[in-house]
Amino acid sequence: MPSVRGCNLPDDLLYDVDNHIWIKEEGDGNIRIGMTAVAVALAGELVAFTPKKPGKEIKAGRSCAIVESGKWVGPAKTQAGGEIVAVNEDLVAKPSLANEDPYANWMVILAPEDWDSVKGSLTPGSEVAGPYEAKMDEDGFAGCG
Repeated sequence: MPSVRGCNLPDDLLYDVDNHIWIKEEGDGNIRIGMTAVAVALAGELVAFTPKKPGKEIKAGRSCAIVESGKWVGPAKTQAGGEIVAVNEDLVAKPSLANEDPYANWMVILAPEDWDSVKGSLTPGSEVAGPYEAKMDEDGFAGCG
């Protein structure tokens, strides 16, 4: 598993580095979306997680949820558009679960449209260390932990 400045980035995932989002293909055509370790480290302790409702269509590049911490409120954007098919109700009830393990505590499951073209724009986990190192430099982020 790649680790950049103490931030774990599992190599079996795809990454949208600019938005600090990970994506896992479910095998049934759907994708699971979550926040990276970098996202939760930047945000701090999460206090609210408000996902779009199942059945809601979202456009590519738009928010699938609103995430709130003591120092940040903002959208969790995904490059994939499509229909929300499930939300992580555990995360809704206890947003800080993402701080404990951002990879076990996903946000939403999406039935993506045009997945093949979106997938090509994402960074595979095996290649994510370099892009994340550059993003951390750009953002002035020292690292996780």
